Order: sequence, then structure tokens, then C-alpha cells
Amino acid sequence: MEIPFIASPNHGARREGAPTDILLLHYTGMVPEEGALKWLCDPRSSVSSHYFVFEDGRVVQMVDEARRAHHAGVSFWAGETDINSRSIGIEISNPGHLWGYREFPDAQIAALIELCRGILARHPIPPERVLAHSDVAPLRKEDPGELFPWASLHAEDIGHWVEPAPIIEGPVLQAGDFGAEVKALQRTLAAYGYEAPETGVFDWFTEKTVIAFQRHFRPEKVDGVADRSTRETLSRLLVECR
Repeated sequence: MEIPFIASPNHGARREGAPTDILLLHYTGMVPEEGALKWLCDPRSSVSSHYFVFEDGRVVQMVDEARRAHHAGVSFWAGETDINSRSIGIEISNPGHLWGYREFPDAQIAALIELCRGILARHPIPPERVLAHSDVAPLRKEDPGELFPWASLHAEDIGHWVEPAPIIEGPVLQAGDFGAEVKALQRTLAAYGYEAPETGVFDWFTEKTVIAFQRHFRPEKVDGVADRSTRETLSRLLVECR
């Protein structure tokens, strides 16, 4: 894939010694898409990403992969808080939840898959560190959202995925609950990489983290309730990581 370069000034040096071991996927959440690209290249915005994928499959690079793009913001994964220093960021054009969220076109996903293959060939990024923006910033972000086809990427050896456990009736953990089972849920979320303080209280922070997990790994029902399907899917993912 030959990719044109439209330079963004919004980048800096990566933290010394930090490996590039996260691939972080976003949606733009803006219309029109040309305006989103322009904003990512505007010094007034202070934001950028390494790549931009249009809905028709065109790809543009804005920041050299050796540089630290400004795309993750305040974020956390597996004990790390400077996600920008460890990651390659890709902005995928989509209006987002506020402006008419819709499915991602086939041409766009095909181009994204080709782009990701190249990035993964150049950097030691394990499947479980191909992440959504909402994974690393669940209190602030929803992207790329529940319509993003993670399973299609996984079929091309990009990212981590298991078939979600079926949704069935049974006991749930939800806002307001507390105790050992909530602690166990928080411990399991943290073991996968999410920021999930082990408070034993199913608070707003925990609910938003469960929502982020569901958007990525159990998108059929995104409600912040840790039902049996959600917890079993999380457990299956952890087993595959070991």
C-alpha cells in the first residue's frame, strides 16, 4: 500500500525506552471527513494520529511511526498511562455516536486491514494490545464503538477476539452492587489490562469499564451490566492470553 503523507504538526518524541507495542483504533466522530483530517493537521487542535482511513478506503499518513502522535489523551492500559508513547494511532472516518453512527464500509475495513498488517509487521504488537480508544479511556470515549467489526479483523490475524458467550438469563452484577463478586470482576478486568481499581463496589467507574469491554468484545448488548455472558467472554479472553 502506497500511502500519501499529509503532515500534522501535532507530535513529539516518544518516551525513551518505550516500545511501540499498542495499536489503537479510533473513529473520528466528525463530519465531514475532510474536516476531521484538517482538524488533525491543525496546530490549534493539538491532536493527531499516525494514519487516517476514509470511508472509501483511501489512507493518509500524518505522523511518522517513530514519533509520538497526540491521539490517546488521558488513558491507561496494563499499568501504563503514557499510551501515546507506546502506540500507533489510526483514525477511522465515521460520524460517531453524536452525528449518525453507522456501520463501517467494506472498502474502509479492507484498507484498514491492509494498513494494520503493515504496522504489525513493523512493530512487536501482540493481538491483545490491538485496542479501542474506549478500552484505554472508558470514562471519556466510545470509539470505535459497537459497530466496529473486530471479528473481521481477527479473522485476518489482527487483534484478540473470542466468540462472545451467549446472552442468557442468570445472576448479574450491576451498579450499586458490592462485595467479593464485584472485587473478582474488577480483578479480572484489571488482569486483562483495563483500569479497574479493586474497590468491591460496582460504581460508575466500573460500569463505564464494563461498557467499554462490551463495545469491543460483546457488542450484541452494551448496557454496563456484568451478566454471565460478559464475564464468561472476559474469562475466555484471559485464558487465551496465557
